[in-house]
Amino acid sequence: MNGRALSWHRLVLFGALGLFALVFLTPLYVMVSTSLKSMDEIREGTLLALPASPSLAAWVKAWSEACTGTDCSGLQPYFLNSLMMVVPAVAVSTLLGSLNGYVLSKWRFPGSELMFALILFGVFMPMQVVLLPMSQVLGWLGLASSVWGLVLVHVLAGIPSTTLFFRNYYVGLPDELIKAAMLDGAGFWQIFRRIVLPLSTPILVVTLIWQFTQIWNDFLYGVVFSGADSKPITVGLNNLANTSSTVKEYNVDMAAAMIAALPTLFVYIVAGKYFVRGLTAGAVKG
Repeated sequence: MNGRALSWHRLVLFGALGLFALVFLTPLYVMVSTSLKSMDEIREGTLLALPASPSLAAWVKAWSEACTGTDCSGLQPYFLNSLMMVVPAVAVSTLLGSLNGYVLSKWRFPGSELMFALILFGVFMPMQVVLLPMSQVLGWLGLASSVWGLVLVHVLAGIPSTTLFFRNYYVGLPDELIKAAMLDGAGFWQIFRRIVLPLSTPILVVTLIWQFTQIWNDFLYGVVFSGADSKPITVGLNNLANTSSTVKEYNVDMAAAMIAALPTLFVYIVAGKYFVRGLTAGAVKG
């Protein structure tokens, strides 16, 4: 009797999970199917209907031909700008966060807790607060309206989160490892490179995925701090979707949205299980 009750409970649970997954994935299905249809099929068919004759014409147009205002270069230059921005920003912010977490957890000094609290304040600070002072700083440094200016902005904005992740993870590492290495004559950098970093794979994956997603999907910093030649993919997508036209091409808009989302989808599909493992290993505990 208990076995039958348990099987019914599992059936209900799996049914509910399947329903939630279906509801969650329906918008994605609509985007993909619409991007593969022609405009005539979109007008005459239904939203959930499969494409009668799938075509990648809308994807090609969104990538290289679709107009954004007076510019008809498509999403390609914006995509490349985002790649040039996200790779160094993710790498630098992750490296600095790991160093901060290492120092604040294993090499504590007078005022280290206060410093961590001040850094942590950046996690909860609204992004809009820093727009004006950051614009002034970028102007002083000669980085205004450039990709490298966006890199600097995202590095500074990401340090509080990366520091939080690494510090809370490193607190769980045994202090005896550090003390034993110090007794053997290892210095700060040797301990970090040879002992701490090899044990940091779970939190490194979490931080890399987190930072990549946050930076790639950012719109506010991209639209405020970028110039005509340095706009990221989110700004390009917004320009394309809001282009005034006599005929609204929904298939091109959906294809453009999928192109903008593909890198983050790919990252989560490839490394999603490692992300979950890293979270359960203590990445956001504290």
